[in-house]
Amino acid sequence: MSKRREEKMMNWTTRVTELLNIRYPIIQGGLAHLAYSELAAAVSNAGGLGQITAMSLESPEKLREEIRKVRQLTDKPFGVNFAIGQHGRPFLDYLQVAVDEKVPVVSVTGGNPTPFFQALEGVKVKKLVLVAAKRQAQKAEELGADAVMVVGQEGGGHIGKHDLSTFVLVPQVVDAVSIPVIASGGIGDGRGLMAALCLGAEGIEMGTRFVATKECVHAHEKYKEALVNGDETSTVIIKRSLGAPARVLHNSWAERILELERENATYEQLKDYISGEANKRFAWEGKTEEGFVWAGQVVGLIKDVPSVAELFARMIKEAEEIRKKWMREPGV
Repeated sequence: MSKRREEKMMNWTTRVTELLNIRYPIIQGGLAHLAYSELAAAVSNAGGLGQITAMSLESPEKLREEIRKVRQLTDKPFGVNFAIGQHGRPFLDYLQVAVDEKVPVVSVTGGNPTPFFQALEGVKVKKLVLVAAKRQAQKAEELGADAVMVVGQEGGGHIGKHDLSTFVLVPQVVDAVSIPVIASGGIGDGRGLMAALCLGAEGIEMGTRFVATKECVHAHEKYKEALVNGDETSTVIIKRSLGAPARVLHNSWAERILELERENATYEQLKDYISGEANKRFAWEGKTEEGFVWAGQVVGLIKDVPSVAELFARMIKEAEEIRKKWMREPGV
C-alpha cells in the first residue's frame, strides 16, 4: 500500500472535527452528576470534545469554577452541556457564565431549546442539540444549531419516545438536515465509530462508555463494576408513563419505578424515586439498591475501566484496522 494512500486513510477530518477544532470526531456526553473537569479535560486532551454538565452543579459560580479547572488541565476545546428538562432549574444564569467565560461549545439536551437559542443570539459559540427524532433535528437546524447529536433508543439516559434505533434514526436525520450529524446510542468502540460514519454521521457522542473510565472520578467504583459486569440485557426503560423515557441499569430500585408506573402512579408519587438524589445515591455513593444510574445497552461491550487516553487509542486502532480492510487491494 502506498504511503500516500496510508496518509489519506489516517485522515479523521470531518465537518464535526473542523467545526469543533478537535482531532477525532468523538464527543463525551453531558452525563448528569458525573461530567466534570477531570473527565472533560481528559477527553479533550485525547483529541475529542469533553463536556462539563452545567445543571448538576449547585450554582452558576460552581460552573465557573469547573470551567476554570478545565482550562488548567487542557488548552484544547471543550463544551458545557445544559440539560433543560421539564423539572430542572432555570438555566439562563448558568448559560450566562458559559458566555462570560467564552466557552467554545455549548450543547443542550431535553426540553424546548428555543429559549436557549434566544439567549445565545449574537454570541459567538458553537451550538449542539441532542435530538431523538427527525423533526426535532429539523427544528434545531431552523433555530440555528451548528450540529445535531442524534440518540437512538439504545442510548443511556433520556431517549426518544418512538423506540427508533441509532441504525435507523441517524440516516433519516442525515437526509433531513444540512448541518453535521453526530450519532449517539449504542456506541462504545471503534466499530461503532466506523458504523456511525457509514450511516452518514460525521462524529459520535458516547456517554455510558465514558463513565467506565479512570477519569470519571465522580462515578463510584460499584457503578463502574456494574457496567463491566452487565450485558446488553442489563438495562430497562423507566419514565415512559411521564412521556420522558430513559434507560437505566436494571436493579430493584428501577423495578420499583416500573411497578409504580404499571400502577399509573403520578409524577408526585414517582418523583422521589427518579430524583437526582436517588441517582447520586447509586452513582456517587455506590448504594446499588437504593437508587438508579443511567446506562445504555452498550454495557454489553464494556469489559474494563481504561483511562480516557487508552480508550481513544484502542478505538482509533480498531477503526483504522477496519479502514485498512476496506481499502486493501486484491492480493495484498
